[in-house]
Amino acid sequence: MKYKFIALLLVAVGVFACETPPVDDSRVVTDGTYADGIGSEYGGLGGGELAPGVYDTVYFATDSSVLDSGAKEVLNAQASWLKDNAVLDIVVEGHCDERATREYNLALGERRANAIKRYLISSGVDSSRVSTISYGKERPAVAGSGSEIWARNRRGVTVVK
Repeated sequence: MKYKFIALLLVAVGVFACETPPVDDSRVVTDGTYADGIGSEYGGLGGGELAPGVYDTVYFATDSSVLDSGAKEVLNAQASWLKDNAVLDIVVEGHCDERATREYNLALGERRANAIKRYLISSGVDSSRVSTISYGKERPAVAGSGSEIWARNRRGVTVVK
C-alpha cells in the first residue's frame, strides 16, 4: 500500500513537471499575422526573438519546406543580425506537426532546417557558422491536435549555440 502511494505520487509529480510552457501570442493579431506585419499565411504564431525585432521562428505549410514571403522576411532580419554579430554560431532546428510517421517527420524537419540554412548562407552568412538538426514531431511548441496547433508546430527555429 505504501509503495503504491509513492508510485502514484511520483507519476503525479512527473505529469505536472512536464506541463507545456505557454506560447507567447502577444505579437499575434486575429488574422494569424504578427502585430508588426511579419507573418505567414501558415500560422505566424508564437516564437521568440534572437534580438529585439529579430524573430527566431519561421513557419511552413503542411508537408512543405518551401519558404514563403513571411519566412523570408524573418530570415532577412536574421541574416542581417548574424552578419553584424559574426562571432555567433547558430543551429537551425526543423520541426513538424504530430501527423505522419516519426521517420517521415524527421526527414521533413531536416528539409526545413536545410532550406533555412541555404537561405541564410545565400544572404551572406558564413556556412561554417550554421548547423542544422531535425526534431521531427518530437518537440512540439504546442501540445494537442487541430489545424492551429499543427500550424504552430510546423516551424524552423534559429538558436544561438
